[in-house]
This record gives sequence, C-alpha cells and structure tokens, in this order.
Amino acid sequence: MTLGRRDLLAAGLALPLASAAATEAKKGWTRPAGVAPDASIPLWPDDHLRVPVGLAERVVQRSDDPQASDRMLEHIVRPRLDIFRPANPNGAAMILAPGGGYRYVVIDKEGYELARWLAARGVTAYVLFYRLPGDGWADGADVPLADAQRAVRLVRSRAGADGIDPTRVAFGGFSAGGHVATSLLTRFDASVYEAVGAADTLPARPDALAGIYPVVSMDPAIAHPGSREKLLGAAPDAARAALYSPDRKARPDQPPLFLLHAEDDDTVTAENSVRLRAATRAVGTPCESHFFEHGKHGFGLMKTAGLPVAIWPDLLWNWLGSHGMV
Repeated sequence: MTLGRRDLLAAGLALPLASAAATEAKKGWTRPAGVAPDASIPLWPDDHLRVPVGLAERVVQRSDDPQASDRMLEHIVRPRLDIFRPANPNGAAMILAPGGGYRYVVIDKEGYELARWLAARGVTAYVLFYRLPGDGWADGADVPLADAQRAVRLVRSRAGADGIDPTRVAFGGFSAGGHVATSLLTRFDASVYEAVGAADTLPARPDALAGIYPVVSMDPAIAHPGSREKLLGAAPDAARAALYSPDRKARPDQPPLFLLHAEDDDTVTAENSVRLRAATRAVGTPCESHFFEHGKHGFGLMKTAGLPVAIWPDLLWNWLGSHGMV
C-alpha cells in the first residue's frame, strides 16, 4: 500500500510531545552530562519489551579530549530517538543510526555531531539508539531492523508535532549502523515485529537512504567479523548469511541510495559498498556512490581534516537536494 502526503498527515499525527526530562525520569535513565537533544522519545510503549535479565545501559567515554567527546552507549534497554530540532525547519527529517560493531552505539561522532550539522541547515534530525543483537534479545538478529522500521513509522506519525513532511523522511547509517540502514533499504516491509499502535500502519520505507562506510555483506570474505558474529553467531549457514546481506536482497522498489567509503578502510572493506552499488544498479534503482583514496574507517565529521573526504557532508547534502529531501 502506498500512502500519499495527505494520508500520512491524517494518520495520528498529533501525538503528545513528551519532554526528554519527563521521559528519562519515568524510565529511570540518567542523561549523560553535556548531551543536549531537544527531546528523547522511546520507540516502544511502556513495558512492551522483554529486557534480558541483567542488561543495563552504560555510557563509556572513549576520548580524553574535553573538546572532542567520543562516547558510546552499551547494552541498550531503552531504544529511542533523540531529536535535534532546527531553528528554521525546512520540513525534511533524517534518522541517523550510528555505528559500533553491533557491540555498542556511538553517541557523538556519528550521531549528535551530524544531527547538529543537519539541524543547523533546517533538517529535523533523529539519532536512533537501537537494540544490539548480541545482548540476549529474543529474535536478536532482527531487533536492529525492528527498531529501524519502528523509528521511520514513529517519525512519520509525529509529523504534525515535529513540523516535518512525512514524505521527506531520510535514513542514514554509519558502519554497523550502515547495516541497520541497508537492511532497511531492502527489508523495509519485512515482518519483524507485531504492530503495537497506530504508527505501525504507516510505511517503514524511507524516502532516501545513505550508507556511510557501511557494513553490508555477511560473506566472510568481506564481512566485518565482529558485526557478523554479533548479528548471526559464529557459524551461520549460507542461507542465513544471505538473508542478512542487503547486497543479496536488492529490489526495484527500494529507496534512492547514497554510498560513501574510503578505499583504505581496513575495518569495513569498501567492497561492501561496491557490491551494494552493483546490486542496486542491477535492479535499476538510483544510487550515487563516492569512494575516496584516504579516510580509513569511522571518520565521521571530525576526523577528515586535510583530506579530500572532508567534503562528504556537502556531497550528502547535495544528493538529498537532488531527490527533493531538502
């Protein structure tokens, strides 16, 4: 079923906006010092998720530089969207899935930094803290995709409250978050959770999707070993590996795709993006791809000084504009 703008705007878009402080206090979650999203909303209703016994969130600071925070969130029990609102919204929305090898989710480098960059340019940005497949959840391999689908639907359901156009919702992912994103690219309508509310009647297909140095393939020849093991275990069979390899699942109705990778990435080889680009072209859907000689892995916004890859946010911005997102 395809819904137009009017349908989406009419579908339960006046949900109350819970303040970040109220939501966090109710959940018993303490916001780390220095974090300043405008709001934080849970993906799922209260008591919907069966949290594995003993699982507790933990923020870890990986940087000694007070001017360059680099935090990660481990053992996520409260999947959520942290919202960064622009002073002058242009109606566009973008959901960001940071990386972390499916062991944690990066907070700053691939989340809040780009969210602020987007908000400064009029985009309402949402940073997705998704559940991690190695933390003992039931159907663990599907929980990141379930959270991503739910995030897109929830953002569309909040279009009235957040002042966005529900037909201009983009999704972007970095590294293992790039696997979350590219899984959504090809499995946006996969049945990976049971509906829990009106938002789940809305489409989970993003209107545009970006993979930044993404994990894509579960082929052991090119897969990121840590992400593969956390997602599928030590020895998945070939059929299971193929199911979770978006380059094997390209489809003609997938959203327009943007890919960016450094050729010298020795953590997640650029062949991941090369294969997905080839698969996307084979099914005839739009794909813009950029490969840079230098950049390594995990450069985000802050680790590109002096390199040609430093222009990547502008390339992403121009691509979003070419598809009517901004």
